[in-house]
Amino acid sequence: MPASSTDQITRFAYKKAMKLMGNQFEITVVSDEETDAFNKIDKAVNEISRIEKLLTTFSEESQTNLINRNAGIKPVKVDKEVFDIIKRSIKISEVTQGAFDITYGSVDKKLWNFDKEMTSLPDASVAKKAVHLINYRNVILNEKKSTVYLKEKGMRIGFGGIGKGYAAERAKLVLQNEGVKDGIVNASGDLCAWGVQPNGKEWTIGIADPNAARNPFSYLSVSNSAIATSGNYEKFITINGKRYSHTIDPKTGLPVSGIKSVTIISPNAEIADAMATPVMIMGIKVGLNMVDQLKGIGCIIVDENDKVHTSQNINLQK
Repeated sequence: MPASSTDQITRFAYKKAMKLMGNQFEITVVSDEETDAFNKIDKAVNEISRIEKLLTTFSEESQTNLINRNAGIKPVKVDKEVFDIIKRSIKISEVTQGAFDITYGSVDKKLWNFDKEMTSLPDASVAKKAVHLINYRNVILNEKKSTVYLKEKGMRIGFGGIGKGYAAERAKLVLQNEGVKDGIVNASGDLCAWGVQPNGKEWTIGIADPNAARNPFSYLSVSNSAIATSGNYEKFITINGKRYSHTIDPKTGLPVSGIKSVTIISPNAEIADAMATPVMIMGIKVGLNMVDQLKGIGCIIVDENDKVHTSQNINLQK
């Protein structure tokens, strides 16, 4: 039932921002009681911190690093939660023909420092050699034993392409279990929103302008949806007048070009997060074709000439 006018007067959107998983998170809940709202937000923050400890590559104690240390040596037994996110990641790799790949952690980052001193692209053969360990097919899962084995010595997995979205989705679940019917979890631009604003209207989400990231070029009204954006406007290099993204194509080892940003709209934040970068790698035509075949997923692409391309199910508001 819609809220009465009295309810609407007493309901507010309470927000808290903090740095988690190396990113700025902002959690918003709609409530009629401030202390209760912030107590619930703290429970969501605790859940994100728990996931960070589980998935991080910055702690020697994490299960992710245990898997990486034993690459080419032996399978590692992991929690079901870690096993399941790796299993889902491999499924996304299959759907995107390897454009999404959690074994990207194997890449030699010395080739692409993306600073002002980088004036030319690496040699194509050198770049290709540097990514030879990136291959999701070499992640061997044993469901019965709950083990993960990286076949090649030197392989590494990382959850930079899916972890934020997973954390946002888990935080949302914690809040919903606490009775929060309306809210947003924003993981540095990868966000999920559910319910409505205090005024009863859907949440309005701005789509970042790649030429001025703080200024949206369009808006979407969303409820019970997730949005993630991958762009070259935050980290890139320009060589001979052409802009190259910090996103590396795992097949060639070279930075992608031609697209300034990709925004994915999905019912699930983990899926939205994981699909944004692959579309950037696949390119406009192939990327949109793939999205159009996936149920419930939409896509907005801004190309290098600032032309906007959308999947079939997107209706933008200026």
